[in-house]
Amino acid sequence: MPAPLIRRILLCLAIAAPALVFRVTGFAPNPVVDLVIFGAAVVAASFVLAWAAEAAQKDISGALAIAILALIAVLPEYAVDLYYAFRSGSDVAYEQFAAANMTGSNRLLLGFGWPLVVFVALFVARRAAKTRGLSGKALPRALQLPGSSRLDIGVLAIVSILAFTIPLMGTIAIWVGVVLILIFVAYLWRASRVPDDGDEEFVGVAALIADMPQTKRRITVVSMFVASAAVILMAAEPFATSLVDSGSSLGIDSYFLVQWLAPLASEAPEFIIAVLFALRGMGAAAIGTLIASKINQWTLLVGSLPIAHFFGGGGADLALDPRQVEEFVLTASQTVMGVAILLALRFHRWSAFALVALFTVQFAVTDTTGRYVLSIIHLVIAVGLLVVHRREIVPTLAAPFRRSQPEHAGELAGAGVASVGVLAEVPAGISADSAGSAGVSSDNSGRAGHDDSALLRNVDHK
Repeated sequence: MPAPLIRRILLCLAIAAPALVFRVTGFAPNPVVDLVIFGAAVVAASFVLAWAAEAAQKDISGALAIAILALIAVLPEYAVDLYYAFRSGSDVAYEQFAAANMTGSNRLLLGFGWPLVVFVALFVARRAAKTRGLSGKALPRALQLPGSSRLDIGVLAIVSILAFTIPLMGTIAIWVGVVLILIFVAYLWRASRVPDDGDEEFVGVAALIADMPQTKRRITVVSMFVASAAVILMAAEPFATSLVDSGSSLGIDSYFLVQWLAPLASEAPEFIIAVLFALRGMGAAAIGTLIASKINQWTLLVGSLPIAHFFGGGGADLALDPRQVEEFVLTASQTVMGVAILLALRFHRWSAFALVALFTVQFAVTDTTGRYVLSIIHLVIAVGLLVVHRREIVPTLAAPFRRSQPEHAGELAGAGVASVGVLAEVPAGISADSAGSAGVSSDNSGRAGHDDSALLRNVDHK
């Protein structure tokens, strides 16, 4: 095993070690200390998990790898959320926290994660363009996605529509949970049938693992999976409990800590992976990973909550109070807006600014009426985008049901796995698919080029 890899793993283990001691000995000085100790363990284990998941693409490539990577990356969130749902079965006080982590993480992912990737990808491409003497309108202004991304966008569109049934019913019915889990299974099956795009590129810790001989690499990846998952599962309960108790001891709304502090800890490694993709000229792959994570949250995670609640001693339905209903409406409306932005397979920088702005505003708008007004704003923007891109609606909704994804010239197959396509302002009249082929370059072997010249060839000028 390479020395740099050993050093990084040992560092993460050292950070997680105090949590292991606390858990084994039962030592718990106070909720705030517990929160720091167990939270640090979750973050450290999440990084190890993320490194192993990315390196695993060496042996599991293609769209399925992206889906699995996204699933593994959100394991910390699953552990915390499912604990709250399970505990709510015997303690009514925990019902309010069951979906809090999910709604916060979901909105953080779309309102902050997606724009962050776009900004980083465009920064890299614009810097490359400037070194070539380009300026003004010739500089990239949008991130291009491949046509094969319609699979993920289509699934997310269907799920976002179904999501509105939850606040309308005021509960997460167990039958809805089963339907969402079945959608997730179908999504994985469809992703597994998307053609492979060739060898994956690796950087950082993942590159160190990927360069190892096959047998040692697989043993290392499996060991990292097992060790990190064990730490996360060990720390999940005390971390979740300390979040609630810390809020009471510090005079901070416990719901706020559960909804935002926990997701910050669990999503950090995922955001870092996405940013690394964008920094190496793979913005479309970065967005693809985050879209897949959002699908996982809306299907497998939400679908598992009523089941965990049932096995924890609760009924067949997980009841939502008025606050949770409003949170679900806000989260679902934001998702619809995100889908509408991606319909044309072009993520413009102004769309990223709009997502960040609306995400930030929600922290100032705390009353119920304001939240519903914000949800309406999401939907109004979404309707406007749907009208503009109305020709893309049917192809997007049909994508999850097609037997095979369309192949366009220069396009890399794979749900969200592609060379970054960074475009200048696209002239009116250019279709999304023709823009897609302009947004991805490839060499003679069909693999994407990521150097400055390739980035500039991906720019469509007015």
